[in-house]
Amino acid sequence: MTSAIEQHTVFPPVEGEAVASVLHALRELHNRGSAGAETPATAVLLGPQGKRVELPAELLEVLQQVAAAMEQGLAINIVPRHTELTTQEAADMLNVSRPTLVKLLEEGKIQFSRPGRHRRVRLDHLVQYQEQTRRRRKALLDEMTAEASEQEDPSADHVDRFVQTR
Repeated sequence: MTSAIEQHTVFPPVEGEAVASVLHALRELHNRGSAGAETPATAVLLGPQGKRVELPAELLEVLQQVAAAMEQGLAINIVPRHTELTTQEAADMLNVSRPTLVKLLEEGKIQFSRPGRHRRVRLDHLVQYQEQTRRRRKALLDEMTAEASEQEDPSADHVDRFVQTR
């Protein structure tokens, strides 16, 4: 990645029990909060002099995802959202070939810059494209499921539309 400012990789600890207990606590907190409790579950950090700082729900979600990944032995890479990726890095992140990514860029589906001869893709633009694609696929699959449940004989039209979700 071309912008290494504040980039940081964290590897899971060798001793996984601490991560597992943190993950368990975070999941309990999440389950309690989503169970429709009268008062939503909150988590706090205790500072050096016992100062309590409440953690926002978004931060709790991130902590849960980080702990789950670390429990599986995965490293976590913290990258600023404005980080610029090469076309190969962006293609790898989308799990597509570099020529396919370049086609998406040239079609205007993903924003990019060209600070010289090479294209650069901002991480936040790439994540935005991933999210749009995920939502589009989900909507198509939901629509196909609804239509398929109404019909007994799946037609070629359903097959064609299924291919669109890829």
